[in-house]
Amino acid sequence: MISLAHCRTMAAYNRWMNERLYAAAAQLGDAQRKEDVKAFFKWMGRFTGRPFHVTALSQELYADFEELRQGRAKTDAGISDWMEKLSEETLAGDLVYASIAKPEPRRMPMWIALAHFFNHQTHHRGQVTTLLTQRGIAPGDTDLILMPGRPD
Repeated sequence: MISLAHCRTMAAYNRWMNERLYAAAAQLGDAQRKEDVKAFFKWMGRFTGRPFHVTALSQELYADFEELRQGRAKTDAGISDWMEKLSEETLAGDLVYASIAKPEPRRMPMWIALAHFFNHQTHHRGQVTTLLTQRGIAPGDTDLILMPGRPD
């Protein structure tokens, strides 16, 4: 099982990397950011019990980039805040949720759900890093071990 320290470190890493990628993406024009290049991107509501409703995975949540960037920063702050409040008891329990694709009740150990939550975000940031690099924008260091203030 993963630890609370792991979860909190991953929340900090998530926030740091998202800030870096949004700074890099800000170098693109709006049309470039919205271009469909066949890379795709709700789990947080499952953890907090405050679901974020979407009608489809293709739904555009923010048409304006600065609104999107602010929304991402608010979400990352919420993730970090939740990680600070997360208890060993909750981490050792189960997550019960329903998916968009198959809205039937599902259950999994919370620690596996959280490991997936952070791992999957890393996957998507890898996609964004590739897309930015293809456009000549270097996002900089992306390694957890290079994150400023990382606990040792």
